[in-house]
This record gives sequence, C-alpha cells and structure tokens, in this order.
Amino acid sequence: MGRGARPAATVAQAVREVTAALRRQGSPRRAALMRAYFRRDETVAFYGVPLPAVRLVARDVWHRRRDAWSVATAIRFCDALIRVPELEAKSVGVIVLARWHRAFPRGLLRTVRGWLGAGHCASWAAVDLVAPSLLTPLVRRYPDLGATVSAWTGARSLWTRRAAAVTFVPLARRGHELDTVYAIAERLFPDVNDLIQKAVGWMLREAGKTDPARLERFLLRHGPRIPRTTLRYAIERFPPARRRRLLRETRLSRSDRPRPRSS
Repeated sequence: MGRGARPAATVAQAVREVTAALRRQGSPRRAALMRAYFRRDETVAFYGVPLPAVRLVARDVWHRRRDAWSVATAIRFCDALIRVPELEAKSVGVIVLARWHRAFPRGLLRTVRGWLGAGHCASWAAVDLVAPSLLTPLVRRYPDLGATVSAWTGARSLWTRRAAAVTFVPLARRGHELDTVYAIAERLFPDVNDLIQKAVGWMLREAGKTDPARLERFLLRHGPRIPRTTLRYAIERFPPARRRRLLRETRLSRSDRPRPRSS
C-alpha cells in the first residue's frame, strides 16, 4: 500500500483480492458438500474452499497490511466481508480482525451485535467463529461487557442468543465467569431451538472441565427443566456410569409429568 493511500481504498482493494482468491480456489462440488452440514433455514453459502486455504488467505492479508492498518481499518475490512454471503469470506474478515484483539475498542460490541441482528452471521458456523474470535476477547478486555452479552439471551434473533452462550465457552473452559455461565444456561433452558440447546450444553460441558462437581450439582438441581439435548452435551466428559445416573435422575418423575386432558 502506498503511503498516501486512503484506508477506505485499501480496504476495498483487499476485499476484492480476498474474494477473487477464494473464487479461484473454490469448488462447486465441495461447496455443495459443505452446505449439507447446515439446515435449510440457515442463510449460508460457500465458495468451496477448505479451511486451511482460507487461513492462508487471511494470513496473507495480515502479513501484507499489519504495519499499515489500524484496528479501525481492520474493523471496516471485516464489516465488508461479513456482508458477503459465502462463509469463507466472512471467515477471512474475522480471522484478520482477531489479530488486533489487544486493541479492540468497546464499540466493536455494538458492531458485532448489529451483524448478528441483521442476519450477516445466520448459521451456527458463523456464530461459532465470531463469538470466540471477537466477543470473547472483548469480554476479557472489558469485563463489564459480559453482562451486556449475557443479556442477549432475551434477543429475538436466534443467532444473537446463540452468541450469548458461545461467547462464554472459552471462558468456561478456563473456569472463568462460571456464575454468568450458569445464569445464561438457566435463562436459555426454555428455548426450544436445538441450536440453542446444543450451544448451552457445549458451554456447560466446558464449565465442567474445571469444576465437575459444580456442574453435576447444577444438573441435578435443574434436571427436569433441562432439554435432553443440552443435558447430553453437558455430560459428555463424565464417566459412563455417571452419565447414565444423571440421565436417569434428571428425568421427570411420573408424578411431575403433565396429565393428558380428558376429552
């Protein structure tokens, strides 16, 4: 990039280079195979580029522009790519922006929330990339933002609700923010969407890695309220005998089961 080049111009050029590289490396056959991992109601498209190749494209952007770009320029770059339908383009934008995680501004949270609400991350894979790559570092850098993200459990957007849980997965894995993790789980138990139930189970499973006793007490206390999908994900790391016990002891008892209405 020339010394006098404007950031907007360099971002536009970088976006063109990225999408052109992904198109060259794409495969319609591979794209169709990748799409098969997603539900019909998920808005996601593919060039058909393997993840290692996507990471190489992102690494090339980083090496060529890291000395010239600021975090603000990287956010504009990611904002442009997150709007591209293909997941590989979104991934390059997020991977590159994540390199600036130590300089993330607080305002990035509002930007990411906008992407989620507008449907630019309308698949489990997009959320599961954006949340740990961008939102988790924001919560680490600005701990008070954790309360804002956890409140997203009440959002109308499925993807925003999933992000509320997935953001705390890396934190739960290290035994951090466990009070928030369990509060998020409780608020999301009534959610009937399986993508939410799986995300909550994943978050709880990670919480159990550092404090399995607390996870077990939590599951036994809330047992019948917990969707079975969530429960099965949460207990994956327990020994088989303990898993069977938890599955048994968290079922609705006969007396607690709703009685059928008489005709």
